[in-house]
Amino acid sequence: MSADSAVSAPNFPPVRRREIFGWCCFDFANSAYVTIIVTVVYFPYFTKVVAGGHAAAAAWWGLTLAAAQLAVLLVSPLIGAISDIRANKKAWLAGTATTCAVSTLALAAVGPGEIWLALGLVGLATAAFYLSENICAGFLPEISTPANAGRISGYGWSFGYFGGLLCLVLALYMIEGRGWPVPRVFTMTGVFFALAALPTLLLLRERAVPRPPPPGRSVLAEGWGENLRSLRGLAAPGQRVLAMFFVSLFFATAGLTAIVAFASGFAETVIGYSTPEVLKLFVVLQLAGVAGASGFGYLQDRTSPKLALCLALGLWIVVCVAAWACPAGAKGAFYAVGIGAGVAMGAFQAGGRAVVALFTPEGKSGEYFGFWGFFSKLAGVVGQPVFGLLVAWLGYRTAILANAGFFLAGLLVLLPLALRPAKASKTTSCGCSGRIEVN
Repeated sequence: MSADSAVSAPNFPPVRRREIFGWCCFDFANSAYVTIIVTVVYFPYFTKVVAGGHAAAAAWWGLTLAAAQLAVLLVSPLIGAISDIRANKKAWLAGTATTCAVSTLALAAVGPGEIWLALGLVGLATAAFYLSENICAGFLPEISTPANAGRISGYGWSFGYFGGLLCLVLALYMIEGRGWPVPRVFTMTGVFFALAALPTLLLLRERAVPRPPPPGRSVLAEGWGENLRSLRGLAAPGQRVLAMFFVSLFFATAGLTAIVAFASGFAETVIGYSTPEVLKLFVVLQLAGVAGASGFGYLQDRTSPKLALCLALGLWIVVCVAAWACPAGAKGAFYAVGIGAGVAMGAFQAGGRAVVALFTPEGKSGEYFGFWGFFSKLAGVVGQPVFGLLVAWLGYRTAILANAGFFLAGLLVLLPLALRPAKASKTTSCGCSGRIEVN
């Protein structure tokens, strides 16, 4: 075994469909948190009930999400390197998923005026959510090949949108159908996340083997060393395309995370939706996300990652301009905006993750998806507080129009890139050549 990279154990069986299904289930599970807490239900509840309509509530929200992502981007590459060295990604995945689920459950007990408790729990849950997302994505190179990475990533995101859709339907039933108080939705969300993540932990295999650090060197020191070597490696000729893709990813994700964090606020404040109407809008958006993730994943494998991602970013620019121009009260027209946003979101998220899988060196999946998380979360540190501050100073319409600039910048960086690895073989990054049994 090489001293500088973890490799898969030679006696592992082929990757089968049930393992890919287990991997996809985590997207199904964690979408409950991002859909209900970050995007649709808890943000309006926080601003209206917990914060009592305070003018700075949107800014507090954006800064809290940014702080959580700042914490994640600082530790994510290190955690990824350590999980590669110890071959324990599943243990990290279980711990971060549990933290997010428990913190979400605790939000149900937060009452009016308990602003800092609410923000603290949201910050902790969001940090755990993003760490778990990075760690789970690190399994993608181990269960895919360059020929099907786009489709498998698209399957995962499609599962995720179905998970978010189911949570939205349950929330709508609880609020409108049963007349239950909104905090019960947060209890449901935490339980949903925990239960839906179980297939991932039961079916997904840890295909790397431990790589002990040299004598006298701690795992922490070895992890930092791996990070520094890999960062220097991004400047090498074979990895410069991936480095520039990370820059494009940063700009585009800054715009995307801002929309995710403030979409429900825009719909209620500017267009005039009620909370149940927002839930129905996001049901449609989730279905559009499924179409975007699966359709563009197929397009990516059949044509090129670059074409699919450029189309997705172009659609995002159109969505931002259309939202800015949509008149107050035009709820039907805003449904079209939501459908466009769902398609663009599914397409970009699935495509971006697959590109990183194509360029990940053997035995570096945890670490390189740590870098993916680093640039994605750095984008959130910029995009969400900028949007929140623009809302506080200039209003939602100006903020959504300015947000199109992030997608334009991402598109301009992406256009000159050739998103094909130098040797696009059928071998997975874990060394499972010819053993991916999925069509």
